Amino acid sequence: QHQGRIIPPPPEKSVIGMTKIKMLKEEAGSQDFVEKRRAALERFVNRVGKHPTLRHDPFFREFLEMDGELPKATSTSALSGAGVMRLFNRVGDSFGKITFKMDETDQWNSDFEWFEEKQQQIEALDQQLRKLHSSIEALVAHRKELAANTGVFAKSAAMLANAEEHTALSRALSQLAEVEEKLDALHLDQADADFFVFSELIKDYINLITSIKEVFHERVKIFKTWKECEMMLNKKREARAKLELARKMDKIPQVSQEITEFELRVEKGQEEFELISKNIRKEVERFEKQRVKDFKVTIINYLESL
Repeated sequence: QHQGRIIPPPPEKSVIGMTKIKMLKEEAGSQDFVEKRRAALERFVNRVGKHPTLRHDPFFREFLEMDGELPKATSTSALSGAGVMRLFNRVGDSFGKITFKMDETDQWNSDFEWFEEKQQQIEALDQQLRKLHSSIEALVAHRKELAANTGVFAKSAAMLANAEEHTALSRALSQLAEVEEKLDALHLDQADADFFVFSELIKDYINLITSIKEVFHERVKIFKTWKECEMMLNKKREARAKLELARKMDKIPQVSQEITEFELRVEKGQEEFELISKNIRKEVERFEKQRVKDFKVTIINYLESL
């Protein structure tokens, strides 16, 4: 990320889900969690594999090519999306001040307006995707509840058909029960489509946007470090000028050495800032193309499932 790469974040861990697996291995709920977790991890690996730079990472290649079981994690901790946002909120004031300084001193950079515009677009996209994701989650819950109630209704109709002595009425009730059973399955299938086809894609992109925000913040931090080095360089030069005027020649070599060090830092800081700015532009452009492609395919598949 310090080079401006948008790294796809891995799926968030779920303490509740993992506890269900350990305690209720055969329960349908734990199996549902495992399938959702598997699908999320598969999407994560595929997304990393599509990245033109990350797919050549030696650790990623080793992970894909490793024979046997992977080593178990001993001290892993997941920072949820909410946790990341809380972290951003805590440092929001300081980042806001840095950004204001960039507004004043970054005019030489032709990318300035591009970054300002993209940050606003990313923020708006994040808000809209979160609203849509919340709506789809409510829809999935509604469909599952509808499926459960339809299933209960189907069983009740079947039991009533068995108890009914009138043959024609019993047959009609049995047919009603069969139709309701099909509706039960249909609601469940549609709930799965809502979740796996549409909801999870949106969740992935919400997490990706969090990564984009992180690289934008990383750029601001590099800019701040660079400008701080420039300030220190100017102070050191002023200090040497004062020593020269005061003819304190014994102290000048030390200050001159410090000036050389800060000149190297300033040069390195500028190079890092230009590199991360260049890489972020490429990464965001690639992200936008992939986003349009993913959403187009997903919406078509979702509409066909309806």
